[in-house]
Amino acid sequence: MSPFSDPRHGSADDVTPLTAAGAPYPADHYPARAVIDLGAIRSNVEALASRAGTAQVMAVVKADAYGHGLLPSARAALAGGATWLGTAQVSEALALRAAGIGPDQARILTWLYAPGAPLRALVEAEIDVSVASLWAVEEVADAARAAGRPARVHLKIDTGLGRNGIMPDQLPAALDAALRAESEGVLSVVGIWSHFAFADEPEHPTVLHQVEVFDEAVRTAEGAGARFEVRHLANSAATLTNPGVHYDLVRPGLAVYGLSPVPQLGTPDDFGLIPAMTLEAELATVKRVPEGQGVSYAHAYTTSQATVLGVVPLGYADGIPRHASGALPEQPGGPVLVGGPVDEAGGIDGTGRVLHVAGRVCMDQFVLDLGPYAAEQAGDVVTLFGPGAGLARGGAPTAEDWALAAGTISYEITTRLGARVPRVYRGGGASGPTAEPTTGGDATLGGPAPARADRAQDHTLRDRTHDDQEWLS
Repeated sequence: MSPFSDPRHGSADDVTPLTAAGAPYPADHYPARAVIDLGAIRSNVEALASRAGTAQVMAVVKADAYGHGLLPSARAALAGGATWLGTAQVSEALALRAAGIGPDQARILTWLYAPGAPLRALVEAEIDVSVASLWAVEEVADAARAAGRPARVHLKIDTGLGRNGIMPDQLPAALDAALRAESEGVLSVVGIWSHFAFADEPEHPTVLHQVEVFDEAVRTAEGAGARFEVRHLANSAATLTNPGVHYDLVRPGLAVYGLSPVPQLGTPDDFGLIPAMTLEAELATVKRVPEGQGVSYAHAYTTSQATVLGVVPLGYADGIPRHASGALPEQPGGPVLVGGPVDEAGGIDGTGRVLHVAGRVCMDQFVLDLGPYAAEQAGDVVTLFGPGAGLARGGAPTAEDWALAAGTISYEITTRLGARVPRVYRGGGASGPTAEPTTGGDATLGGPAPARADRAQDHTLRDRTHDDQEWLS
Protein backbone atom coordinates (compact mmCIF):
# COMPACT_ATOMS: atom_id res chain seq x y z
CA MET A 1 0.00 0.00 0.00
CA SER A 2 1.03 3.62 -0.32
CA PRO A 3 3.31 4.93 2.44
CA PHE A 4 0.82 7.76 2.78
CA SER A 5 -2.35 5.71 3.22
CA ASP A 6 -4.57 7.73 5.55
CA PRO A 7 -7.42 5.98 7.37
CA ARG A 8 -9.16 9.32 7.82
CA HIS A 9 -10.01 9.45 4.12
CA GLY A 10 -10.59 5.84 3.14
CA SER A 11 -8.22 3.42 1.50
CA ALA A 12 -5.63 4.59 -0.99
CA ASP A 13 -6.68 1.56 -2.99
CA ASP A 14 -10.05 3.19 -3.77
CA VAL A 15 -8.86 5.17 -6.73
CA THR A 16 -9.69 6.31 -10.24
CA PRO A 17 -6.88 7.22 -12.66
CA LEU A 18 -7.28 10.39 -14.72
CA THR A 19 -4.96 12.69 -16.56
CA ALA A 20 -4.68 16.26 -15.34
CA ALA A 21 -7.30 17.24 -17.91
CA GLY A 22 -9.72 14.63 -16.61
CA ALA A 23 -9.59 12.05 -19.42
CA PRO A 24 -8.91 8.34 -18.76
CA TYR A 25 -5.20 7.59 -18.75
CA PRO A 26 -3.47 4.21 -19.23
CA ALA A 27 -2.07 4.34 -15.71
CA ASP A 28 -1.07 0.68 -15.86
CA HIS A 29 1.67 1.72 -18.29
CA TYR A 30 3.01 4.65 -16.28
CA PRO A 31 5.36 3.99 -13.37
CA ALA A 32 4.30 6.99 -11.29
CA ARG A 33 1.16 8.70 -10.11
CA ALA A 34 -0.16 11.61 -8.09
CA VAL A 35 -2.75 10.43 -5.59
CA ILE A 36 -5.27 13.19 -4.90
CA ASP A 37 -7.25 12.91 -1.68
CA LEU A 38 -10.59 14.56 -2.39
CA GLY A 39 -11.62 14.04 1.21
CA ALA A 40 -8.69 16.23 2.21
CA ILE A 41 -9.80 18.98 -0.18
CA ARG A 42 -13.28 18.85 1.27
CA SER A 43 -11.89 18.95 4.80
CA ASN A 44 -9.62 21.88 3.96
CA VAL A 45 -12.52 23.93 2.61
CA GLU A 46 -14.50 23.17 5.75
CA ALA A 47 -11.56 24.38 7.85
CA LEU A 48 -11.22 27.54 5.76
CA ALA A 49 -14.95 28.23 5.97
CA SER A 50 -14.77 27.96 9.75
CA ARG A 51 -12.10 30.69 9.73
CA ALA A 52 -14.00 32.88 7.27
CA GLY A 53 -16.80 33.71 9.69
CA THR A 54 -19.75 35.17 7.80
CA ALA A 55 -17.80 35.47 4.54
CA GLN A 56 -18.49 33.04 1.73
CA VAL A 57 -15.68 30.87 0.35
CA MET A 58 -14.45 30.96 -3.23
CA ALA A 59 -12.23 27.94 -3.92
CA VAL A 60 -9.66 28.99 -6.48
CA VAL A 61 -9.23 26.15 -8.98
CA LYS A 62 -7.05 27.88 -11.56
CA ALA A 63 -4.09 26.11 -13.17
CA ASP A 64 -5.86 22.75 -13.14
CA ALA A 65 -6.59 23.24 -9.44
CA TYR A 66 -2.91 23.84 -8.68
CA GLY A 67 -2.10 20.59 -10.45
CA HIS A 68 -4.70 18.51 -8.59
CA GLY A 69 -7.26 18.27 -11.41
CA LEU A 70 -9.86 20.92 -12.18
CA LEU A 71 -13.17 19.07 -12.08
CA PRO A 72 -12.65 16.57 -9.23
CA SER A 73 -11.11 19.28 -7.07
CA ALA A 74 -13.89 21.76 -7.81
CA ARG A 75 -16.55 19.22 -6.89
CA ALA A 76 -14.75 18.30 -3.68
CA ALA A 77 -14.44 21.98 -2.75
CA LEU A 78 -18.15 22.52 -3.30
CA ALA A 79 -18.87 19.47 -1.15
CA GLY A 80 -16.79 21.12 1.57
CA GLY A 81 -18.92 24.25 1.56
CA ALA A 82 -17.45 26.54 -1.09
CA THR A 83 -20.16 28.54 -2.85
CA TRP A 84 -17.88 30.14 -5.45
CA LEU A 85 -15.16 28.86 -7.76
CA GLY A 86 -12.40 31.05 -9.16
CA THR A 87 -10.36 30.63 -12.33
CA ALA A 88 -7.75 32.74 -14.03
CA GLN A 89 -8.48 31.63 -17.58
CA VAL A 90 -11.74 31.81 -19.51
CA SER A 91 -11.33 28.22 -20.71
CA GLU A 92 -11.20 26.94 -17.13
CA ALA A 93 -14.44 28.67 -16.22
CA LEU A 94 -16.22 27.38 -19.31
CA ALA A 95 -14.95 23.85 -18.61
CA LEU A 96 -16.57 23.93 -15.17
CA ARG A 97 -19.93 24.91 -16.62
CA ALA A 98 -19.60 22.37 -19.45
CA ALA A 99 -19.00 19.66 -16.85
CA GLY A 100 -22.36 20.39 -15.28
CA ILE A 101 -21.46 22.76 -12.45
CA GLY A 102 -24.35 25.13 -13.01
CA PRO A 103 -25.19 28.55 -11.55
CA ASP A 104 -27.45 26.82 -9.04
CA GLN A 105 -24.39 24.96 -7.68
CA ALA A 106 -21.74 27.66 -7.70
CA ARG A 107 -20.96 31.15 -8.83
CA ILE A 108 -17.81 31.21 -10.96
CA LEU A 109 -15.50 34.20 -11.36
CA THR A 110 -12.82 34.41 -14.07
CA TRP A 111 -10.36 37.27 -14.33
CA LEU A 112 -7.50 37.02 -16.82
CA TYR A 113 -8.06 37.56 -20.53
CA ALA A 114 -6.97 39.73 -23.44
CA PRO A 115 -9.01 41.70 -25.99
CA GLY A 116 -11.04 39.43 -28.22
CA ALA A 117 -11.66 36.76 -25.57
CA PRO A 118 -14.91 34.73 -25.89
CA LEU A 119 -16.74 36.92 -23.41
CA ARG A 120 -20.15 36.23 -24.90
CA ALA A 121 -19.74 32.55 -23.99
CA LEU A 122 -19.02 33.58 -20.41
CA VAL A 123 -22.14 35.74 -20.25
CA GLU A 124 -24.30 32.98 -21.71
CA ALA A 125 -22.87 30.51 -19.19
CA GLU A 126 -23.68 32.90 -16.31
CA ILE A 127 -20.03 33.24 -15.34
CA ASP A 128 -18.99 36.37 -13.46
CA VAL A 129 -16.28 38.36 -15.24
CA SER A 130 -13.65 40.58 -13.68
CA VAL A 131 -12.97 43.89 -15.42
CA ALA A 132 -9.55 45.44 -14.85
CA SER A 133 -9.58 48.27 -17.40
CA LEU A 134 -11.89 50.50 -19.39
CA TRP A 135 -11.54 48.38 -22.53
CA ALA A 136 -12.63 45.32 -20.55
CA VAL A 137 -15.76 47.10 -19.33
CA GLU A 138 -16.61 48.00 -22.92
CA GLU A 139 -15.93 44.51 -24.34
CA VAL A 140 -17.96 42.76 -21.65
CA ALA A 141 -20.83 45.18 -22.26
CA ASP A 142 -20.68 44.42 -25.99
CA ALA A 143 -20.67 40.69 -25.24
CA ALA A 144 -23.74 41.09 -23.03
CA ARG A 145 -25.59 42.95 -25.77
CA ALA A 146 -24.78 40.14 -28.20
CA ALA A 147 -25.87 37.52 -25.68
CA GLY A 148 -29.10 39.33 -24.94
CA ARG A 149 -28.62 39.13 -21.18
CA PRO A 150 -26.75 41.20 -18.57
CA ALA A 151 -23.20 40.28 -17.60
CA ARG A 152 -22.22 40.06 -13.95
CA VAL A 153 -18.95 41.95 -13.44
CA HIS A 154 -16.48 42.56 -10.61
CA LEU A 155 -14.29 45.67 -10.64
CA LYS A 156 -10.65 44.67 -10.09
CA ILE A 157 -8.72 47.45 -8.32
CA ASP A 158 -4.93 47.66 -8.29
CA THR A 159 -4.41 48.66 -4.66
CA GLY A 160 -0.65 48.25 -4.77
CA LEU A 161 0.31 44.90 -6.30
CA GLY A 162 1.20 46.61 -9.58
CA ARG A 163 -0.27 43.84 -11.69
CA ASN A 164 -3.76 43.38 -13.11
CA GLY A 165 -6.36 45.94 -12.03
CA ILE A 166 -7.73 49.45 -12.40
CA MET A 167 -5.46 52.11 -10.94
CA PRO A 168 -7.30 54.30 -8.40
CA ASP A 169 -6.97 57.41 -10.55
CA GLN A 170 -8.56 55.51 -13.46
CA LEU A 171 -11.45 54.19 -11.40
CA PRO A 172 -13.86 57.10 -12.06
CA ALA A 173 -13.76 56.56 -15.84
CA ALA A 174 -14.13 52.77 -15.62
CA LEU A 175 -16.84 53.11 -12.99
CA ASP A 176 -18.77 55.62 -15.06
CA ALA A 177 -18.71 53.29 -18.07
CA ALA A 178 -19.78 50.31 -15.95
CA LEU A 179 -22.66 52.13 -14.26
CA ARG A 180 -23.90 53.54 -17.57
CA ALA A 181 -23.93 50.01 -18.98
CA GLU A 182 -25.73 48.87 -15.84
CA SER A 183 -28.42 51.52 -16.32
CA GLU A 184 -28.77 50.26 -19.89
CA GLY A 185 -29.38 46.76 -18.53
CA VAL A 186 -26.32 45.09 -20.05
CA LEU A 187 -24.08 44.95 -16.96
CA SER A 188 -24.70 44.14 -13.34
CA VAL A 189 -21.83 45.44 -11.20
CA VAL A 190 -21.93 42.83 -8.44
CA GLY A 191 -18.42 42.82 -7.00
CA ILE A 192 -15.25 44.76 -6.26
CA TRP A 193 -11.94 43.15 -5.40
CA SER A 194 -8.19 43.35 -5.21
CA HIS A 195 -5.15 41.22 -4.37
CA PHE A 196 -2.39 41.58 -1.78
CA ALA A 197 1.31 41.89 -2.55
CA PHE A 198 2.48 40.77 0.92
CA ALA A 199 -0.37 38.67 2.32
CA ASP A 200 2.20 36.11 3.49
CA GLU A 201 3.67 38.83 5.75
CA PRO A 202 0.59 40.01 7.67
CA GLU A 203 2.49 42.78 9.48
CA HIS A 204 4.03 44.24 6.32
CA PRO A 205 3.09 47.94 5.96
CA THR A 206 1.76 47.43 2.44
CA VAL A 207 -1.04 45.22 3.79
CA LEU A 208 -2.67 48.04 5.74
CA HIS A 209 -2.03 50.47 2.89
CA GLN A 210 -3.77 48.19 0.38
CA VAL A 211 -6.74 47.79 2.71
CA GLU A 212 -7.03 51.58 2.95
CA VAL A 213 -6.86 51.99 -0.83
CA PHE A 214 -9.44 49.23 -1.28
CA ASP A 215 -11.83 50.72 1.25
CA GLU A 216 -11.53 54.11 -0.45
CA ALA A 217 -12.30 52.51 -3.83
CA VAL A 218 -15.40 50.88 -2.34
CA ARG A 219 -16.55 54.21 -0.92
CA THR A 220 -15.96 55.93 -4.26
CA ALA A 221 -17.91 53.28 -6.16
CA GLU A 222 -20.78 53.18 -3.70
CA GLY A 223 -20.90 56.97 -3.68
CA ALA A 224 -21.36 56.85 -7.45
CA GLY A 225 -24.26 54.44 -7.08
CA ALA A 226 -22.69 50.96 -7.19
CA ARG A 227 -24.34 48.35 -4.98
CA PHE A 228 -22.06 45.37 -4.53
CA GLU A 229 -23.07 41.86 -3.57
CA VAL A 230 -19.50 40.96 -2.61
CA ARG A 231 -16.27 42.73 -1.70
CA HIS A 232 -13.25 40.45 -1.62
CA LEU A 233 -9.56 40.82 -0.88
CA ALA A 234 -8.34 37.79 1.12
CA ASN A 235 -6.33 35.02 -0.51
CA SER A 236 -5.18 31.88 1.35
CA ALA A 237 -2.69 33.70 3.56
CA ALA A 238 -5.12 36.45 4.52
CA THR A 239 -7.91 33.94 5.09
CA LEU A 240 -5.72 32.12 7.61
CA THR A 241 -3.99 35.06 9.29
CA ASN A 242 -5.96 38.29 8.82
CA PRO A 243 -9.67 38.02 9.68
CA GLY A 244 -10.09 41.78 9.42
CA VAL A 245 -9.92 41.60 5.61
CA HIS A 246 -12.40 38.80 4.98
CA TYR A 247 -15.18 41.18 3.87
CA ASP A 248 -17.99 39.26 2.12
CA LEU A 249 -15.94 36.57 0.36
CA VAL A 250 -12.53 34.93 0.79
CA ARG A 251 -10.55 33.43 -2.09
CA PRO A 252 -8.25 30.64 -0.82
CA GLY A 253 -6.21 28.82 -3.43
CA LEU A 254 -3.16 26.96 -2.11
CA ALA A 255 -4.80 26.25 1.25
CA VAL A 256 -7.67 24.44 -0.46
CA TYR A 257 -5.12 21.78 -1.39
CA GLY A 258 -3.74 21.56 2.12
CA LEU A 259 -0.49 23.48 1.78
CA SER A 260 0.55 26.38 3.97
CA PRO A 261 0.86 29.76 2.21
CA VAL A 262 2.84 31.02 5.21
CA PRO A 263 5.26 28.19 6.07
CA GLN A 264 7.24 30.55 8.29
CA LEU A 265 4.12 30.99 10.44
CA GLY A 266 2.75 27.46 10.49
CA THR A 267 2.58 24.06 8.86
CA PRO A 268 -0.57 22.71 7.23
CA ASP A 269 -1.31 20.79 10.42
CA ASP A 270 -0.98 23.98 12.47
CA PHE A 271 -3.78 25.48 10.35
CA GLY A 272 -5.95 22.35 10.34
CA LEU A 273 -5.13 21.52 6.72
CA ILE A 274 -4.31 18.21 5.06
CA PRO A 275 -2.07 18.13 1.96
CA ALA A 276 -4.16 16.54 -0.77
CA MET A 277 -1.46 15.35 -3.18
CA THR A 278 0.92 12.43 -2.77
CA LEU A 279 3.46 11.91 -5.55
CA GLU A 280 4.92 8.43 -5.81
CA ALA A 281 6.76 6.28 -8.34
CA GLU A 282 8.10 2.77 -8.84
CA LEU A 283 11.83 2.23 -8.97
CA ALA A 284 12.67 1.43 -12.58
CA THR A 285 16.22 0.15 -12.04
CA VAL A 286 18.08 -0.97 -8.93
CA LYS A 287 21.74 -1.95 -9.26
CA ARG A 288 25.01 -2.19 -7.36
CA VAL A 289 27.84 0.13 -8.36
CA PRO A 290 31.43 0.55 -7.11
CA GLU A 291 32.94 3.35 -5.08
CA GLY A 292 33.72 6.37 -7.23
CA GLN A 293 30.84 5.82 -9.65
CA GLY A 294 29.68 9.09 -11.24
CA VAL A 295 25.91 9.51 -11.23
CA SER A 296 23.81 11.20 -13.92
CA TYR A 297 24.88 14.03 -16.22
CA ALA A 298 28.21 15.76 -15.52
CA HIS A 299 28.76 13.42 -12.56
CA ALA A 300 27.70 16.11 -10.09
CA TYR A 301 27.40 13.26 -7.59
CA THR A 302 29.98 10.51 -7.12
CA THR A 303 29.49 7.52 -4.84
CA SER A 304 31.71 7.54 -1.76
CA GLN A 305 31.52 3.77 -1.36
CA ALA A 306 30.21 0.71 -3.11
CA THR A 307 26.47 1.17 -2.99
CA VAL A 308 23.10 0.54 -4.59
CA LEU A 309 21.52 3.05 -6.96
CA GLY A 310 17.82 3.31 -7.72
CA VAL A 311 16.36 5.06 -10.76
CA VAL A 312 13.10 6.96 -10.20
CA PRO A 313 11.20 7.40 -13.51
CA LEU A 314 10.19 11.03 -13.00
CA GLY A 315 12.06 14.03 -14.37
CA TYR A 316 11.72 17.63 -15.35
CA ALA A 317 9.35 16.65 -18.17
CA ASP A 318 7.04 15.58 -15.34
CA GLY A 319 7.60 18.78 -13.39
CA ILE A 320 10.37 17.59 -11.08
CA PRO A 321 12.50 20.74 -10.70
CA ARG A 322 16.03 20.43 -12.08
CA HIS A 323 17.07 22.88 -9.37
CA ALA A 324 16.41 20.06 -6.90
CA SER A 325 19.38 18.11 -8.25
CA GLY A 326 21.81 16.88 -5.60
CA ALA A 327 25.55 17.05 -5.06
CA LEU A 328 26.06 15.89 -1.48
CA PRO A 329 27.18 17.04 0.97
CA GLU A 330 27.16 20.62 -0.23
CA GLN A 331 23.80 20.48 -2.00
CA PRO A 332 21.35 17.77 -1.00
CA GLY A 333 18.73 17.22 -3.67
CA GLY A 334 15.00 16.83 -3.34
CA PRO A 335 13.91 14.41 -0.57
CA VAL A 336 12.33 11.01 -1.23
CA LEU A 337 10.80 8.56 1.24
CA VAL A 338 11.99 5.02 0.62
CA GLY A 339 10.15 2.20 2.38
CA GLY A 340 8.06 2.44 5.51
CA PRO A 341 4.54 3.81 5.97
CA VAL A 342 3.71 7.25 7.33
CA ASP A 343 1.67 7.47 10.52
CA GLU A 344 -1.19 9.91 11.17
CA ALA A 345 1.27 12.45 12.59
CA GLY A 346 3.23 12.41 9.33
CA GLY A 347 6.14 10.51 10.88
CA ILE A 348 8.09 7.59 9.43
CA ASP A 349 8.14 4.13 10.94
CA GLY A 350 11.41 2.31 11.63
CA THR A 351 11.65 0.71 8.18
CA GLY A 352 11.51 3.96 6.23
CA ARG A 353 14.25 6.43 5.44
CA VAL A 354 14.52 9.75 3.65
CA LEU A 355 17.09 9.97 0.87
CA HIS A 356 17.89 12.81 -1.50
CA VAL A 357 18.25 13.10 -5.26
CA ALA A 358 21.79 12.04 -6.20
CA GLY A 359 23.12 13.96 -9.18
CA ARG A 360 21.20 15.88 -11.77
CA VAL A 361 17.49 15.57 -12.38
CA CYS A 362 17.07 14.52 -16.01
CA MET A 363 14.15 14.90 -18.39
CA ASP A 364 12.51 11.60 -17.45
CA GLN A 365 14.36 10.30 -14.40
CA PHE A 366 16.59 10.90 -11.42
CA VAL A 367 18.73 8.68 -9.22
CA LEU A 368 18.79 7.83 -5.53
CA ASP A 369 21.79 6.44 -3.65
CA LEU A 370 19.95 3.73 -1.73
CA GLY A 371 23.01 2.80 0.34
CA PRO A 372 25.21 -0.30 0.50
CA TYR A 373 22.69 -2.42 2.40
CA ALA A 374 19.62 -1.54 0.37
CA ALA A 375 17.09 -4.32 -0.12
CA GLU A 376 14.86 -2.44 -2.56
CA GLN A 377 14.06 -3.96 -5.92
CA ALA A 378 12.73 -2.63 -9.20
CA GLY A 379 9.01 -1.99 -8.82
CA ASP A 380 9.17 -0.87 -5.19
CA VAL A 381 7.31 2.36 -4.50
CA VAL A 382 9.05 5.53 -3.33
CA THR A 383 7.27 8.73 -2.34
CA LEU A 384 8.47 12.20 -3.25
CA PHE A 385 6.00 14.11 -1.11
CA GLY A 386 2.64 13.86 0.59
CA PRO A 387 0.91 14.74 3.87
CA GLY A 388 3.99 14.16 6.02
CA ALA A 389 5.18 16.18 8.99
CA GLY A 390 8.11 17.47 6.94
CA LEU A 391 11.85 17.07 7.31
CA ALA A 392 12.19 19.86 9.87
CA ARG A 393 9.95 17.88 12.24
CA GLY A 394 11.54 14.52 11.55
CA GLY A 395 8.70 13.41 9.31
CA ALA A 396 8.11 12.37 5.73
CA PRO A 397 8.89 14.85 2.93
CA THR A 398 6.35 17.42 1.81
CA ALA A 399 5.86 19.71 -1.16
CA GLU A 400 7.34 22.46 1.01
CA ASP A 401 10.51 20.38 1.47
CA TRP A 402 10.80 20.06 -2.30
CA ALA A 403 10.26 23.80 -2.64
CA LEU A 404 13.13 24.45 -0.24
CA ALA A 405 15.37 22.02 -2.13
CA ALA A 406 14.59 23.76 -5.43
CA GLY A 407 14.63 27.34 -4.15
CA THR A 408 10.98 27.96 -4.96
CA ILE A 409 7.53 27.80 -3.33
CA SER A 410 5.18 24.88 -2.76
CA TYR A 411 2.64 26.43 -5.16
CA GLU A 412 5.04 25.67 -8.00
CA ILE A 413 5.83 22.11 -6.91
CA THR A 414 2.26 20.83 -7.33
CA THR A 415 1.19 23.15 -10.15
CA ARG A 416 4.11 22.25 -12.43
CA LEU A 417 3.42 18.51 -12.22
CA GLY A 418 3.21 17.32 -15.81
CA ALA A 419 0.06 16.12 -17.53
CA ARG A 420 1.58 12.72 -18.33
CA VAL A 421 1.64 11.83 -14.63
CA PRO A 422 -1.73 10.17 -13.93
CA ARG A 423 -3.86 11.77 -11.24
CA VAL A 424 -5.51 9.10 -9.15
CA TYR A 425 -8.45 10.16 -7.00
CA ARG A 426 -9.76 8.81 -3.76
CA GLY A 427 -12.70 10.05 -1.73
CA GLY A 428 -13.44 9.40 1.92
CA GLY A 429 -14.28 11.27 5.09
CA ALA A 430 -13.63 14.89 5.81
CA SER A 431 -12.32 14.94 9.36
CA GLY A 432 -9.37 17.20 10.01
CA PRO A 433 -5.92 16.26 11.29
CA THR A 434 -5.78 15.27 14.92
CA ALA A 435 -2.26 14.05 15.61
CA GLU A 436 0.58 16.23 16.86
CA PRO A 437 3.62 16.61 14.57
CA THR A 438 6.76 14.70 15.44
CA THR A 439 10.15 16.26 16.08
CA GLY A 440 13.69 15.32 15.14
CA GLY A 441 15.89 15.13 12.07
CA ASP A 442 15.91 13.24 8.78
CA ALA A 443 15.66 9.50 8.80
CA THR A 444 19.02 8.13 7.73
CA LEU A 445 20.69 4.92 6.67
CA GLY A 446 21.69 3.25 9.91
CA GLY A 447 22.38 -0.28 8.74
CA PRO A 448 20.87 -3.09 6.71
CA ALA A 449 17.30 -2.63 5.63
CA PRO A 450 14.90 -5.21 7.02
CA ALA A 451 14.13 -8.20 4.84
CA ARG A 452 11.02 -7.83 2.71
CA ALA A 453 9.35 -11.10 3.66
CA ASP A 454 6.01 -9.66 2.61
CA ARG A 455 7.17 -8.77 -0.90
CA ALA A 456 4.83 -11.25 -2.54
CA GLN A 457 1.90 -9.48 -0.89
CA ASP A 458 2.93 -5.96 -1.94
CA HIS A 459 0.93 -4.04 -4.52
CA THR A 460 2.69 -2.08 -7.22
CA LEU A 461 1.14 1.09 -8.62
CA ARG A 462 -0.35 -0.93 -11.46
CA ASP A 463 -2.07 -3.34 -9.07
CA ARG A 464 -3.51 -0.60 -6.91
CA THR A 465 -4.73 1.48 -9.82
CA HIS A 466 -7.06 -1.31 -10.89
CA ASP A 467 -8.43 -2.25 -7.48
CA ASP A 468 -12.06 -1.51 -6.65
CA GLN A 469 -12.56 2.16 -7.38
CA GLU A 470 -14.48 4.90 -5.63
CA TRP A 471 -14.16 8.65 -5.97
CA LEU A 472 -16.16 11.79 -5.43
CA SER A 473 -18.01 12.78 -8.59
